[in-house]
Amino acid sequence: MREAVDDFADHLARVRNRSAHTVRAYVGDLVSLLDHAARMGCAEVADLDLGVVRSWLAKQRTTGAARTTMARRAAAARAFSAWAQRAGLTPADVAASLASPRAHRELPTVLRADQAAALMRAPTGPGAPVAGAPAAGPGSTRVPPAGPTGGGEREAAVAHGVLLRDRVLLELLYATGVRISEACGLDTADVDHGRRVVRVLGKGTRERSVPYGVPAQRALDEWLRAGRPALAGPGSGDALLLGARGGRLHPTTARRVVAGHAEAAGLPRTTPHGLRHSAATHLLEGGADLRAVQELLGHSSLGSTQIYTHVSVERLRAAYRQAHPRA
Repeated sequence: MREAVDDFADHLARVRNRSAHTVRAYVGDLVSLLDHAARMGCAEVADLDLGVVRSWLAKQRTTGAARTTMARRAAAARAFSAWAQRAGLTPADVAASLASPRAHRELPTVLRADQAAALMRAPTGPGAPVAGAPAAGPGSTRVPPAGPTGGGEREAAVAHGVLLRDRVLLELLYATGVRISEACGLDTADVDHGRRVVRVLGKGTRERSVPYGVPAQRALDEWLRAGRPALAGPGSGDALLLGARGGRLHPTTARRVVAGHAEAAGLPRTTPHGLRHSAATHLLEGGADLRAVQELLGHSSLGSTQIYTHVSVERLRAAYRQAHPRA
């Protein structure tokens, strides 16, 4: 049965153009489903039925999984069932009628404009929190100033390069609202410096052009002039953003960068997705058209973008309650 999951994963990646993250999540869900099915006496994929799938989901609910996780697991089961029928592995699409738990969409947490500005200023010099370089102590994200001997010049160059990398990462995330996977996937050729636009390859291999402002341009210029050369190595290729060892910056490292600088600046807990939320909300609060924000974020559905209007409405309500005499 595992071979069927591998074939389905290949279908998701090659035919459906699903992201590597989605493919990994679906594969994990389906391995769990088929293990459960085997314990219930299913020897082949053809032995699956709706009762087996429902009992698996019921067991998953007892683990305390979030509603969004349960919704994804149900979606994985439905997608696999439909594919298995088309591939001739099952006589029927057994999960076609499977109901999906309604995912609760929480309003995103966003930074205020002044908080976002403070975060952009956070990577300012030696001792600033950076990720991917030697830490000052257990659990610390601060890089100490390099010593005068023992390769100190190289260490100082790397530390400064990482600092410039952090600065351009933060600026790009907030200026463009791109997903962290999209930012880490950028190549140097994707940046049009003259028009101040980045070419982004988003979900489903959909390409879009996203503008950025003067502060991000300054950070890019400084990174490409002094930061990237300090970190670049044989494995750098054309990657725009690099890790401390010269490879393409990994999203996990990028998340630590954002969280570390936010914490050091005394800001609320912040993630790259939080910066995406902040960028979209601030655009809408500044009068940007919802359709334009949809295109900038790379949302295929306007419904995905409309959640940001809820954030703005909540802020409007708060201002009303505070200021209106009859609130």
